[in-house]
Amino acid sequence: MPRRNDGDRGRFTSTALLFIGLISCLIVYAVFFNLLRPRPRDHTLDSAVPFTESGDRGGVDGGGGGGCCRGVGDLELWGPAVKWGTDFKFDSPGECCKACKAMCSGNGGPCLCDSWVFCGNKEACGSKFGECWLKKQKDVLVPDRQEGGQKVMWTSGLIFGHGQGIVGFETEHGVLHVKLHPECAPHSVYYILSLLTLRHCAGCQFHRAENRGSYWDSEGNHINNAPYGPPYAMIQGILQPEGNIFTPIPTEHCPTITRGSVAWVGSGPEFFISLANHHEWKQSYTVFGSVLPEDMDVAEKIAGLPTISDVWNSVNVSVLEKPVSLTVRRMKSGQEQSEPGS
Repeated sequence: MPRRNDGDRGRFTSTALLFIGLISCLIVYAVFFNLLRPRPRDHTLDSAVPFTESGDRGGVDGGGGGGCCRGVGDLELWGPAVKWGTDFKFDSPGECCKACKAMCSGNGGPCLCDSWVFCGNKEACGSKFGECWLKKQKDVLVPDRQEGGQKVMWTSGLIFGHGQGIVGFETEHGVLHVKLHPECAPHSVYYILSLLTLRHCAGCQFHRAENRGSYWDSEGNHINNAPYGPPYAMIQGILQPEGNIFTPIPTEHCPTITRGSVAWVGSGPEFFISLANHHEWKQSYTVFGSVLPEDMDVAEKIAGLPTISDVWNSVNVSVLEKPVSLTVRRMKSGQEQSEPGS
C-alpha cells in the first residue's frame, strides 16, 4: 500500500507549523490594533493604517538610522542662508539635515541653523543636484515657505534647538508643554504648527482617560507580573478643528512608547499621551512630540477624572464623562522670555 515517505512528513509538519505561526501573529496584531484605534464616530475618516516596525513610510529619511534626520519632499523653505548650497553639496537629504543639526550647540545656546533645503532629484535639479542650503528662519514656528507641490524639486526640514519647538496644549486643568520632533516626524509637526494659526481649536479635546492603576509606578515602569491593562495608562483625544478637512498623516518614526510620548492613533487626527513606558506596544505609533516631565501631573490629573465604561472594537475602555477641551498655543522659549518688552 502506498504511504507518505519521511520527506513528505517533514514538509507537512513544516507547513503546519508555518500556518500556526501565521495565525498567532494575526492574533497579536489584532490585539494591539484594537487597543488604541480611534473611538467609533460617525462621518469620520478611517485613521487606522497598517503598523510598521520601522515607520519609514512618508517623509524623506536620511538613510542611516540612528538619530532621526528627516524632511518633507516637494517643499522649499525660504529664509536667509547661513550656508550657500552652490558650494555645499551632499549625496542625501539626511547628510544635509545632519549638517544643520551640527550647527546647534546643544548646550543651551541658539541654533545657527534651524532649517535645511536639499535638491535630490537628479533629473529635475540638473546642476543643482546635491545642493544643501542651510538657513535661519525669522520665526521657526512659522517657517517661510514656498507653496509645496509636485513641481517643487526640493526637500526641506526643520531643526528645533534647546528651548525651541515647544507648544502648549491648553486645558482647564493646566497646560501640557509639548516638545515637537520635526527631525523624526516632519509631516506631523507641520500639521501641529498649522493649528497655531487658529484662535480656537473647537472640537479638539481629550475624550478617553485610562490611569496607571496598580500596573505601572509613578515613573511609568511596569510592575513585575502585573497585567498590561485595563486601565492602559494613557489619555486619548482628537486634534481636528470642527469643519476642517483632515488629510491622513503618513506613518513616520515609530519608537518605543515611553512616559510622556505624544503619538497618533493610526494616521490621526486621534492621538494619545502615554502615562507609562509601553514596551508591549512594540513600535506601532508615530511619535511627534513629548510632554515635558514637569507637566505630566496635568496628564495624570486628566486621567483621574470621572469616566464611564465603554467598549470600542471589543476593547473595554474608560471614556471621560465630560470631554476636556484643548487649544494648541505657541509657548515662548526661554530666549524670547528674556527679551526686553516681551
